[in-house]
Amino acid sequence: MADTEVLARSLHDVGAAAWFGGSLMGAVGVNGAASDVDDPRQRARVANAGWNRWTPVNLVAIGAHLVGGLQIARRDTNRIDRQQGVAALTLSKTALTGAAMAATAYSRVLGQRIMAAGDVPVAGGTEPLPQTPPDVAKAQKQLKLLQWVIPFLTGGILVTSAIAGEQERPAQQSKGFLRGGVSGLSKVGSGSSSRAGVGETLKAVLTGSSK
Repeated sequence: MADTEVLARSLHDVGAAAWFGGSLMGAVGVNGAASDVDDPRQRARVANAGWNRWTPVNLVAIGAHLVGGLQIARRDTNRIDRQQGVAALTLSKTALTGAAMAATAYSRVLGQRIMAAGDVPVAGGTEPLPQTPPDVAKAQKQLKLLQWVIPFLTGGILVTSAIAGEQERPAQQSKGFLRGGVSGLSKVGSGSSSRAGVGETLKAVLTGSSK
């Protein structure tokens, strides 16, 4: 395995793990611990202080994941085109990544909105009190959902990455290339020109599966 591939995999996997772990810890630890602060007007400040410290690290983790993922996708162009199941998994993983990025960005917007309101009384990082201003209460209710959506999506990224690793096994590659070729053959019509197309397709499949 080339050094560049090791680097790409490391960036991709470590970045995703940090993104997942940080979001889960934040939901359980940072937002949860804010409710233990005695002064209700300081609870949101404590939660926001924790997230402010984590945000730069999270950005680096997301960037590392994206850079590594792009390098892996570039390497796997042939497999995405010809191995059955790889293209669908790649699309699923891309959709999960995009959704996780959008949820992370919007969570940050909501956090900034709460921070801009100042020291208002709240029950916790994502829990309002009856006397909490309506705009802050609304933002907290949205954050209460998003704090679990983000680790769910990033966890999905980790799962699809594990499946992608299984697809790289030689036996899975041979099976996937062969199935991809058979799928292509089903679209070929009859006649001599079609038979020539079948031969070329089989040749490409067998050549790809032997690599």
